[in-house]
Amino acid sequence: MAHGGLSSPSRRHSLKRFAALGAAALAPPLLLKPSTAHAAGAEFSYKLGIALAPSHPTTAGLQEACATILRESKGRLAIEVFPNSQLGSDTDMISQVRSGAIDFVSTAGLIWGTLIPGASISGVGFAFPDYDAVFNAMDGELGAQIRSGFAKAGLLPQAKIWDHGFRQVTSSTRQIKTPQDLAGFKLRVPPSPALTSLFKAFGAAPAGINMAEVYTSLQTKIVDGQENPLTIVETAKLYEVQKYCSMTSHVWDGFWLVANLRKWNALPEDLRQLASTTFDAQALRQRQAVRALNVRLADELKSKGMTFNTPELAPFRQELKKSGFYADWKKKFGPEAWATLEKYAGNLS
Repeated sequence: MAHGGLSSPSRRHSLKRFAALGAAALAPPLLLKPSTAHAAGAEFSYKLGIALAPSHPTTAGLQEACATILRESKGRLAIEVFPNSQLGSDTDMISQVRSGAIDFVSTAGLIWGTLIPGASISGVGFAFPDYDAVFNAMDGELGAQIRSGFAKAGLLPQAKIWDHGFRQVTSSTRQIKTPQDLAGFKLRVPPSPALTSLFKAFGAAPAGINMAEVYTSLQTKIVDGQENPLTIVETAKLYEVQKYCSMTSHVWDGFWLVANLRKWNALPEDLRQLASTTFDAQALRQRQAVRALNVRLADELKSKGMTFNTPELAPFRQELKKSGFYADWKKKFGPEAWATLEKYAGNLS
């Protein structure tokens, strides 16, 4: 989900300002990147790819964690973060981490779902009412169930998922107040079967478009809207080409930090323990930072000209039940996984 069109002076200024916000929220100032001198002499030098911009709180948090790991390991383990899809698209990086060409990848559960079907269960439409339900699930049985699926692909996810936030719908043409407002609506979605089927259930016309092309596709009216957390609306400056933001919170998604299992097991036990402890502690801090940031961003995006509305969500859930959306996904995920989801989300099907 890299961001396109980020080269103008105004965009660079926005990213610098947003990076400062994210870094300030994420904790005590640390070096955000391993020094090349230390990294060059490291016993283990690993690569971590992510599609998000350097300014995004997830990227900033990963850089901070890697700086801590370098320092605490006394230079033995250097993990360099490559943001902005420098190592390829999300799907490219997933292939590379499986082959061992790169060592770590951080991307969304909805994207991991293309390889690990169970990873996208957290992205079932209108499942989670709030953050408490989300993290009870992801730090509990549902998260454990998802993580178990990665081993079959030769991958190891860290225990704590990073917060990517609840996704909201933006538009240049309309506010989304009821399920009927989505009928015929052309909007961009990432390459995710769960999100595509969600919007098709409402009669919308979802189009799978890479994040690098989203700004241009909105600007040229290939699509009229898109859906993403507010952090993405800000970092990608989508408010320049979108007038309305409807706080649908239709899906929550998080970023799993995943290692190639062979490369992970090549690390001595003390370095594995240091890396896991550091990444998981930083994930918890990032969650708090993103929640606080989203509150500030709503006010900031209003000041930039966006009009916000908060629809009643119960009718959307009812429409999905009526359309058979939940029943279909229950079959795909299986009754055991679905029962675990409903333990935290409440009855869906």
